[in-house]
Amino acid sequence: MTSIVPSKLQLLDETHLLIGWSDGHSRRYTFRELRISCPCATCREKRKTPAPLLRVLKAEEAAPLKILGMKPVGNYAYSINFSDGHDTGIYSFTTLLELGEVVEAQT
Repeated sequence: MTSIVPSKLQLLDETHLLIGWSDGHSRRYTFRELRISCPCATCREKRKTPAPLLRVLKAEEAAPLKILGMKPVGNYAYSINFSDGHDTGIYSFTTLLELGEVVEAQT
């Protein structure tokens, strides 16, 4: 478990989330990156098996992806509710620190 914790959450635009961390760094995440990297058991299993050649998408899957909400899970993670109906992934702070890209500090 990391001692670095989120200090700020901010939606930057229609496709990006910014998390400021207690060590003074910030990371920018695309909603798509977070959704594709979902750590839940179902998503991990889906990533192991090849996708069908032509999969029919549900309406919510075809619409632009959004983050509808984030809830803290204990003092170590966030649960993210996506507009495609998925909300079972628990993103540990360690996982979030591995994803996204570092952005320059804004003064």
